[in-house]
Amino acid sequence: MVDTTGAATGERRTERLELRVPTSPTQLPAVRAMTGDLAMRMDFDLDAVEDLRLAVDEACATLSSVALGDAPLTVVFEAARDGLRIDAWVPTAPGVDVPRDGFGWAVLHTLVDTVEAGPSNQSVVVAGNGQATPVACISLVKQLRRYSAIDALTEQSDPDVSVAR
Repeated sequence: MVDTTGAATGERRTERLELRVPTSPTQLPAVRAMTGDLAMRMDFDLDAVEDLRLAVDEACATLSSVALGDAPLTVVFEAARDGLRIDAWVPTAPGVDVPRDGFGWAVLHTLVDTVEAGPSNQSVVVAGNGQATPVACISLVKQLRRYSAIDALTEQSDPDVSVAR
């Protein structure tokens, strides 16, 4: 990964990574691996890394089921100081929407902080070609939680938390 800090300010800027793969089941693990590697480099804890891997896997499988023929899956990762945003989309036939029912959709909601889905077109989506070609997209956001000694003390003083001694 390249340096994402501005030389003058020391502030971390958003970095974008685009990945385009076939929607075949043999290629989707590459997206999962890229997600895990990026999350680890961003200092997500191990549970959050696995949550992101599972969420991306589920989102890609869902999009693959509505893709138009052998159209590629596009995944755009935006790494920022406060977290990771993942936008995934596939070209579809006009009027096709992302299925938002069932166990897979419930899993997505539990693994990430924000999930949005729906039909769009390539003139609007990130990394689109600017044309009005219809697509189905899923956007995921996982916040990067940074804990300090003060946070740890606050959590210990919570009366709803039981700590075995």
